[in-house]
Amino acid sequence: MTTFNPGPPSSLSGLSPTGAKPEKKRPAIERPVGAAIFMLAILALMYIVEVVDQSSNLQLDHYGIEAHRLDGLPGIFAAPFLHNGYAHLSANALPFLLLGWLTLIGGLKRFVVVSISVIITSGLFAWALTFPKANTVVYVVGASGLITGWLAYLLFRGIFTRNVGQIAVSVIVLLLYGGVLWGIFPRAEGVSWQAHLGGAVGGILLAWLLRRSGPTALKPKAKRPKPAKGSARREGSDSAQLPSF
Repeated sequence: MTTFNPGPPSSLSGLSPTGAKPEKKRPAIERPVGAAIFMLAILALMYIVEVVDQSSNLQLDHYGIEAHRLDGLPGIFAAPFLHNGYAHLSANALPFLLLGWLTLIGGLKRFVVVSISVIITSGLFAWALTFPKANTVVYVVGASGLITGWLAYLLFRGIFTRNVGQIAVSVIVLLLYGGVLWGIFPRAEGVSWQAHLGGAVGGILLAWLLRRSGPTALKPKAKRPKPAKGSARREGSDSAQLPSF
């Protein structure tokens, strides 16, 4: 180990002794531990809501999305936090935690923008494309639309930014939860493929729109300046310019 004396500290405000600006500390909520605590708190709140729903006559699921009714539109924002029983919530719990955590450590502002946008697109697709059977009322609830949106965002973020780290995250997410994307197709009755499709569309759209606001890695190398005229090496009567890289 070697040591060196950097000299007296710089007198310029906001600069380190070497003259470089100090790195700005990330908010605690964007760090791995802080993000995990935040996501666990949201999940705990969802379980509390489900306990209240199951142990009372409040019928909270009726605050979900009721298709084709204007008074059902506000349910777009409540639906991700409501579930049709503990089994439904438990099935969503782990992907909600992991995918939400991966999105959050990418930045709080991006997390908020992506999450709200995906909730809206997922909810609008469910509201517009759900066609209940005659004389029946259907409420769309659950966080799976938001989860699908986070998944699509994380998958396509690496593709659009060409950032090596984000591409690695995309590969890991695809291996772990790529099967979730099959939910955008009509398969089983009682499963809102419409909400999944809307979430996926929102996630891909946000990955594209936010591609320039995040880090990028695979940038073209800067070319070296060409040598001044007359500086090329001469061999015999011919002159050849030094190659630039």
